[in-house]
Amino acid sequence: MLTRRRFTLSLATLGLVVVAAAGSTGCEKKSDDLVVGAFLSLSGSDSTFGTDTRDGIELALDETNKAGGVKGKKVKVLYEDDKSLPQEASNKVRQLIDRDNVLAILGEVASSRTMAGGLIANTKKVPLVTPSSTAVEVTKDREYVFRVCFTDDQQGDVAARFVFETLKKKKVGLFFAAQDNYSSGLAASFKERFVKLGGQIVVDKGFQKGETNFTTYLSELKSKDPEVIFVPVYYNDMVQIARQAKQAGIPGTTFVGGDGWDSAELTEGAGAELEGAYFTNHYAPDVPWKNSAAFVTAFKARFNREPTSLAAQGYDAAKLLFDAIKRAPETNREAIKVALADTKNFEGATGQLTIDKNHNANKPIVVVQIKGKKFKFTTQLMSQ
Repeated sequence: MLTRRRFTLSLATLGLVVVAAAGSTGCEKKSDDLVVGAFLSLSGSDSTFGTDTRDGIELALDETNKAGGVKGKKVKVLYEDDKSLPQEASNKVRQLIDRDNVLAILGEVASSRTMAGGLIANTKKVPLVTPSSTAVEVTKDREYVFRVCFTDDQQGDVAARFVFETLKKKKVGLFFAAQDNYSSGLAASFKERFVKLGGQIVVDKGFQKGETNFTTYLSELKSKDPEVIFVPVYYNDMVQIARQAKQAGIPGTTFVGGDGWDSAELTEGAGAELEGAYFTNHYAPDVPWKNSAAFVTAFKARFNREPTSLAAQGYDAAKLLFDAIKRAPETNREAIKVALADTKNFEGATGQLTIDKNHNANKPIVVVQIKGKKFKFTTQLMSQ
C-alpha cells in the first residue's frame, strides 16, 4: 500500500506530474493517472475494519492495473486515515477533494463517518462509494453517495426472519449501543420486523457508547429468559459482552448479531464464548459464489491470510467504481455518478448486486455461524 507520503515521494522521484481528472465544472486537466481517494479508519477504535478494507481495495487496484487499467490509464488510490472519528472523516474528504482533486472517493467503513464525509462529497458533487456503511441515512437525499452493502433495515428484516422462521425462537432480548447510528438503527429495524412476525421483545436495552462493564445489563437480560439476545454492535464491544455473558452463565448460542461482528479480533478475543452464535453478514469465505472463490484465492496469495467481509467489500467497492469509470462516456465526476447509478447485475466477491433508485445495493444477505472460531456460511436470504 502506498501511504500518501510515499506516494508523493515516488512521484517526485520519477518526475511525474499526476493530476486528478477534474469534475464537470469546466476545469478539467490532462492526467497521467486516474486518481481516486479513500478515507478509512486506519487507526483508532475500528482500525481492523479500515485496514481490512484497504487490503481489499489494494487487491482490486492491482488486478485492474495489471489488466491494463481503465481507459488506457493506470488507477491510483490516495489513502487518508480518519482515525475512526467523524470530524476527521469530514476533514479528510475535504482534503482529498480540495487539495488532491480526486476523481471519486471510497469510504468509510462506519455509517457515522460516511455520513460526515458523504455530506462534504455530496455538497462538492464528487461520487462516493462506501463499502460497508449500512445506516439507511447514508445515501438518503444524497445524489453522489452510493454503497455496495445492504442497509440496516434490510439486515434487520433478514435477521428477524432468520430468528423467527429458521431458529423458531419467539422471545428475544435487544441489547445495543444507544448513541450509535448503526447499532440503534439495526436494533430498531429488527424489532419492527420481529414483532410483525408475531415475536416478543422481552427486553429492549441500550447501553452508553464507551461502556465496558455490561454486568448489570446482562443480569437484567438473563432475568427475562430470552431465547435469543440480538446484539447489533461492533466487534470490540462484542468481545467484552461475550466474555462477561459467559461469566453470567449466558451461552454463546444465545447471541445473534449483525455485520459489525465481522473481524478476526472477535474470534481471537471471544471465539470460545461465542461458539454457535449467528450473525448477518455480506460474505463468508465459504459462500457458494464463483467470484467469491476467485477473490479468496487471490487474496490469500497476496496477503497470506483469509479475507474478512470488510476486505471483500473494499474489493467490491473499488471494482465497482473502476467499472463505472470505464462505463462512463466521459472521465468526469458527473458521468461517473450516472454510471454508478446505472449499475445492474455487477458480479462481486460478495455476490451479484444492482444499484437501486436510492443508491443502495440490492443483493443477498448471508447468515454466518461461529464454529471452531471460524465464520461459516449457513444460508443466504433476500430482504423482503
